[in-house]
Amino acid sequence: MNSPSLPVDSPAPDAWEELVTAALLGTDRRTPPDCPPGQEAPVALLDRAAVETVRRRAGLRPARAADRPRPAPEDPRPALPPAAARRLALLLADRPGAGGGRRGSAPDLMELLPQWLAAANERGFAPPAQALPALLDAARGRTDLRPAALTFAGPRAVWLARLNPDWRFALRTAPGGGTALPSLEDPAQVEQLWQEGLFAERVALLAAIRAREPSAARELLTTTWATERAEDRLMFLDSLRAGLGPGDEPFLEQALGDRSRNVRSTAAELLSALPGSALAARMAVRAGACVAVDHTGDAPTLTVEAPHECDAAMERDGVVAKAPAGRGERSWWFGQLVEAAPLDTWTGRLGGRTPEEIVALPVADDWQGELHAAWCRAAVRQRDATWARALLGSPAAPEAGGPGAVSLAERAKLLATLDGGERSAWVAGFIATHGLSEAFQLLGVCAVPWSGPLGRAVVDALNIARDAGSYPWSFSGVMGLAERCLDPSEATRLDGLLAIPDEPEDASPGATGYWAESFQRLVTTLRLRATMIAELDGGEAAQG
Repeated sequence: MNSPSLPVDSPAPDAWEELVTAALLGTDRRTPPDCPPGQEAPVALLDRAAVETVRRRAGLRPARAADRPRPAPEDPRPALPPAAARRLALLLADRPGAGGGRRGSAPDLMELLPQWLAAANERGFAPPAQALPALLDAARGRTDLRPAALTFAGPRAVWLARLNPDWRFALRTAPGGGTALPSLEDPAQVEQLWQEGLFAERVALLAAIRAREPSAARELLTTTWATERAEDRLMFLDSLRAGLGPGDEPFLEQALGDRSRNVRSTAAELLSALPGSALAARMAVRAGACVAVDHTGDAPTLTVEAPHECDAAMERDGVVAKAPAGRGERSWWFGQLVEAAPLDTWTGRLGGRTPEEIVALPVADDWQGELHAAWCRAAVRQRDATWARALLGSPAAPEAGGPGAVSLAERAKLLATLDGGERSAWVAGFIATHGLSEAFQLLGVCAVPWSGPLGRAVVDALNIARDAGSYPWSFSGVMGLAERCLDPSEATRLDGLLAIPDEPEDASPGATGYWAESFQRLVTTLRLRATMIAELDGGEAAQG
């Protein structure tokens, strides 16, 4: 606050030196600046020195007052219940421990924060204003938290981010963070932002229009398509995945002739996801010519004749001519053709057989892996659950993979095409047969909280691994997933696993204690998750 006896403008840069000189020489010989000579000069010198000392310690030079920041926007959502607000403060105050070592039996609060945010967002709560800085700091350090954290933080997160450069990421990540999108009913404002906006703003605008009216977004994109940079064309084209439909085919066909190979490849991928497109029909003809049923042997067998060249028409339709290192060119071209061909091609091409019957056919000359892997990619791209089931096969099959899945990653992608209940049931059956050694990736695609059968399968497999004297550290990843994904109602059923059993002779030293500690942490975490939900629903009694 400025002294009323001093001018608002800052003193000369050497004001302090003048005060020092006056003090050394005495006020009789040197009058301090802005001080009248006489008996009051020593007191005035000390007063002025006190003011200058405060200014120097503050590190600021007096200046005219700046305009006040605009008030933070109102958040119309209801406030958190008091217990939930206290829980949020505890979760945000927790920080990952430094160094490695055993985790102990205490829950990992930072790993519970994503679930807490998801539950709070489902209920439509607004955060306490005092929690916003810590919430933004947490989102700054963990990109996986940002979507949920910024949704929960609401409009005030963007307001704060404009005042603190450390939180600038919120302007790029939050919906409408950089600049508020214009009303989509105002064509002039939409056109102005599309023509003059920053790239991030234009992407946000295109996504907003695409979500509301897909054809309008595509038409807007066509107005500037020819003048966009290649990397921007690729990003804009990728936004057409949302709401992809037959109306997009003419534009995508045009993009097949783009000068950028990446744009051409993306356009071809999108067209192949439209089973009725002209590109899909062309790929069906090419792929169908490569696969046939041979009836000359004891049983029908699929034979493969891969293409001998990749012509210009194939390249235009998205086939990449140059094979990766270690891959044969013909098998590389063949896999791309099968992946892009509509899956219903094969029923007609292969004698009216169902997907299960087709996948069960033997394939001659070691082509089965390549053919089935391409069908897996096609089922994922086309979101075809029928083919995904056929390729996955029974979870109890002797081989850990199905008849068509050749890797854990492919099985996980195939499972993602199924609905949540069927997905969980398949993974539960897989774990019951094969245990947990290969289940981590598959568990990652299951809905949270896990269904009862899936949760019981995981716990039973962990218990079997403990009783067998297995290394507990090999299952730490699955145990961590269980802490986050098991239904909290399972906590009571797990109480019997908390005792430390006698250590088998062939067990790893200390393994039984580690297992007991891990199960204790699991039970404690499940109960804490139940408490968190109760607090968000207005409960005050439970304590974590």
